Amino acid sequence: MARNNFQYEKRQRELDKKRKADDKAKRKLEPKNDVDADGNLIVQDSSNDSDGDGSNDSEAVAPAALPASPA
Repeated sequence: MARNNFQYEKRQRELDKKRKADDKAKRKLEPKNDVDADGNLIVQDSSNDSDGDGSNDSEAVAPAALPASPA
């Protein structure tokens, strides 16, 4: 009768555990996409500002709701 190879089985369990841990780490690094109550997809932008000053140049638009000054 053949005996079980316990070292092989243990190594396979360890590899599975490592694979699961790697998958979990990858999922944590990916940007999250959530769904709100209406079923709409909410994408959270995780882009970093390249110059590092914390300002978003794309959002620096003059407000259009202000009335024109009578000059």
